[in-house]
Amino acid sequence: MGHPAGKKEESRARILAGAGRGFRGHGYGGLGVDGLAKEAGVTSGAFYAHFKSKADAFREAVSLGMNDLKAGVERIRAERGKGWRRYFVSFYLGDRRTSDLSDSCALQSLTNEVTRADPPTRHAYGAALRDVIAAVADGLEGRTPAARRTEAIALLALLSGAVSMARAVDDAKFAEEIAAAAASAAERLASVHR
Repeated sequence: MGHPAGKKEESRARILAGAGRGFRGHGYGGLGVDGLAKEAGVTSGAFYAHFKSKADAFREAVSLGMNDLKAGVERIRAERGKGWRRYFVSFYLGDRRTSDLSDSCALQSLTNEVTRADPPTRHAYGAALRDVIAAVADGLEGRTPAARRTEAIALLALLSGAVSMARAVDDAKFAEEIAAAAASAAERLASVHR
């Protein structure tokens, strides 16, 4: 006897969220299916009832994480209006940099993992990244579409790279220095494209 459709979707979403936390926190190679299932609070059998393989779960976790970033950008844009960009930079270099790695942004925590992934995962990541870039570019003002897209790409690369570097150092003051330098560069980037 199967589970009702809503219950099955809820279970899948819970497993995917747990797997995403596991992949962000430990990397693709850091946990096997048993560990990913434990992150989601289910058995390995339940994991396999929803995903054919660890690679399939990773692909979906990457897409979900990138879609969450896009939704976050759109939410911040809607809530903050013209001041959204400055808030986003501050949030990304603050909260997203200092949160537990398992709760971090997929752009920062999973990109390196994707470089080693299979072609379908890389394709899914590329499609989701294009959507994130478009969400950022749509919130930038007074430029041509090509210039807004260029700035959006540069801004996302700057922020995710700075967070990766700041997370990697073992000196809190140095991490703050990296974040401050990136925030300053993000401001200069905005003025270049006006």
